[in-house]
Amino acid sequence: MTKKDFWLTNLFRHQVAGAIAFLVDFVVFVILTDLLNLWYVPSTAIGALVGAVLNFTLSTYWAFSGSKNSLKNQMFKYVLVSAGSILLNTLFVYLFTDFLSFDEKLSKLITAILIGSLYNFLLMRNFVFKK
Repeated sequence: MTKKDFWLTNLFRHQVAGAIAFLVDFVVFVILTDLLNLWYVPSTAIGALVGAVLNFTLSTYWAFSGSKNSLKNQMFKYVLVSAGSILLNTLFVYLFTDFLSFDEKLSKLITAILIGSLYNFLLMRNFVFKK
């Protein structure tokens, strides 16, 4: 497998793992905001945390398997990256919803795409699960 093919495989698997984690994140968000009437800001953070745990599992054992980093090292780095991701997700959902008057679900979707594509993939591939 060429280096380009390997990179594309990582990207594809990361996107699939991220999509699955996002679906779980989004379901948790909707349950908390719509069914339990929790304010969308903490719902965003809680959903993102649940999605992050699932994403770590999928990334470790499938998307980026064969990392040079030990599992303990991956976990530590993943927590750092995920903390930043959760903060960015929460901030952008808040900004899109309160300042741009987007529906909170649309804000969540837009934010997830932006953060997942730009921030998460690059840091996961080049920092957390570095080969």
